[in-house]
Amino acid sequence: METDLRTEYDNRASFYGKAKVIIEGNKTILISYNTQVAFIENGKAVLNGWFSTTTGRHIKEFLLQNGFKAESKKQMLKNYGK
Repeated sequence: METDLRTEYDNRASFYGKAKVIIEGNKTILISYNTQVAFIENGKAVLNGWFSTTTGRHIKEFLLQNGFKAESKKQMLKNYGK
């Protein structure tokens, strides 16, 4: 199942279709600008990298919506980076 990432914590009205969430079994994947940038599997979040400021906003929103701490780029990369 694929849906647009909606904004709940970000102050923008929308991400205008640039961020997608795909659910495959027990894995939830974040796609930003057609690139898989993060996923959550078995209760663990993993970032595949930090590609841009906008992608960072997508990652932060994705993590917060799924109950993870997302305070700063440094914290997110430390806690969830590969």
